[in-house]
Amino acid sequence: MTADPLLLTGDLDDATARLLRTAADLGSADVAAPSLLPGWTRGHVLTHLARNADGFVNLLTAARTGEHIPMYASSAARAADISAGAFRPPAAHLDDLRRSAERFAEAVAAMPVQAWAATVQARRGPWPAAMLVWGRLREIEVHHVDLAAGYRPTDWPEAFAQRLLHEVTTGLSGRPDAPAMVLRFDGSQHELVVGGSGAAPTITGPAAELAAWLTGRGVGGTLAVTPDGPLPNPPEWM
Repeated sequence: MTADPLLLTGDLDDATARLLRTAADLGSADVAAPSLLPGWTRGHVLTHLARNADGFVNLLTAARTGEHIPMYASSAARAADISAGAFRPPAAHLDDLRRSAERFAEAVAAMPVQAWAATVQARRGPWPAAMLVWGRLREIEVHHVDLAAGYRPTDWPEAFAQRLLHEVTTGLSGRPDAPAMVLRFDGSQHELVVGGSGAAPTITGPAAELAAWLTGRGVGGTLAVTPDGPLPNPPEWM
């Protein structure tokens, strides 16, 4: 697992290509059908992914120029853009996805080495510019699943699944509403501990299924709990 944005660009290119192939297979009825996200159609998810790419371009530009450029003009503007674009025809969605991905790639290529050390103002607060490529990769992989169009967490590359699992677990460790648990993904002796390991149950399974369960993209049906018992109830992923 790497945090180097330039080393992650190949993974991002592959994830983008997979997303575009899925989008290319969607017809008008498919785009208008519900996604896995409450209240959103697949068209909402596709529009969000395109506007998210443009938001990340804003942050890359801020890192490169030193200007204060927010990811989105406002939360209201973000929501309005998604609603306005959700009901376009499939060809418009596909073109928007492709063009916004190209703009993001161009913004990454324009970054001088020193600009990756900047801190930018992301939607939820300050964020290292060096994490922007990872952030875009995460958006594509997770929301590709949310399209409910045949792409599942089990299709995530192993390196992505492990990185997402580590990130989510780290976030849970600082939350008082997270239940105590120990996570161990298949093939690893390394344990990820949330809330102290004293009497906490150990949850074992593939990294992708652990990450999907913790992010609300799976019910954890194949995960093993030791000692026997129900899976803990993780809080909503933010």
